[in-house]
Amino acid sequence: MLVREILAIKGKVLYTTAPQRTLAEAVAVMNDQDVGSLVVMESGAMVGMLTFREVLAAIGRAGAAWESAAVSEAMIRQPRVGTPQMELDELRRQMINHHQRYLPIMEGSTLLGVISFHDVARAVLEEQSFENRMLKNYIRNWPETEADESRE
Repeated sequence: MLVREILAIKGKVLYTTAPQRTLAEAVAVMNDQDVGSLVVMESGAMVGMLTFREVLAAIGRAGAAWESAAVSEAMIRQPRVGTPQMELDELRRQMINHHQRYLPIMEGSTLLGVISFHDVARAVLEEQSFENRMLKNYIRNWPETEADESRE
């Protein structure tokens, strides 16, 4: 399965924030939209990623003043990215090896979407379910041989 197929199923909704926004504003968007990451955009280009992990680290550093901290102080700068042509196994390997639960998918300089580890798990489950149904259908429609007919 290719990353482009996961994006097609998931849809193209992107949740973004700007680097100068406050963490409180970013957390409000993440909470309202029920997402674990935001793409940080500036002048139409991705400049970073903000996930709940970076928010928690920023809270740990800033203490009670975390709400007024800028997104730019907490975001991942130059996050690892995937491509739409990437195989699902390579995407999983990259996410695991680099401890990145959310991976922006880029085609050249164009951001196509963000794939989460949850999206990957759902895609694998759907693919296995489809294969399972196909195998059961194949077995159910197995052609009878002369040996099978002689036993009857």
